[in-house]
Amino acid sequence: MIELGTLSLFLVAVLSLFLSPGPNMAFVLSHGIALGPRAGFAAGLGIAAADLVHTLCAATGVTALVAAWPPSFDLLRYAGALYLLWLAWQALRSGGASVPAHAERSGFARVVRRAWLNNLVNPKALLFFVVFLPQFVDPARGGVPAQLAVLGVTLSLAGLGFNTALGACSGMIGRSLQRRRDAAGFQRGLLATVMICLALRLLLIDRPSKGF
Repeated sequence: MIELGTLSLFLVAVLSLFLSPGPNMAFVLSHGIALGPRAGFAAGLGIAAADLVHTLCAATGVTALVAAWPPSFDLLRYAGALYLLWLAWQALRSGGASVPAHAERSGFARVVRRAWLNNLVNPKALLFFVVFLPQFVDPARGGVPAQLAVLGVTLSLAGLGFNTALGACSGMIGRSLQRRRDAAGFQRGLLATVMICLALRLLLIDRPSKGF
């Protein structure tokens, strides 16, 4: 199995990636500020669940097959961009409802599904599991699929812990904003803006030179 030193190095690398601003961080922050700490946690849970699916696909070779099909990169990013734009529209069309009511309607499970699907259709996330995880695999120490599974589960759990803390902090910010009269509109606008920016990011990213 994986050496303790290798696993420790992997965790350090993963933590540095978590601390770098990216789409997952933006997704968790925006939902926490707009809908409260519970929604921030739900977003983190959805991302972790999607990471487990990515792990399963990487360990079984499905990810490599998808990456080997050239049109898959564009199909995934266009689907992801459309989904994010739909989320932005949903945030804007909520009208004058207060944030707590909107959060209640969204529901915990709904935010989990949003984050899960958003991560699944992100081609960069798929490529990450193809390129990053294998760097910490040593074929001489046992089965490669098993090592990939351990690394992926470790990544998912670490990400869940990080995003839970991030969601809690952003949720407290959102609660403090609720004291303002115009808070509901601001929070809906923030959520919609972040979703639009993430959609544009997907549309503008370059196709990688290796894979896809």
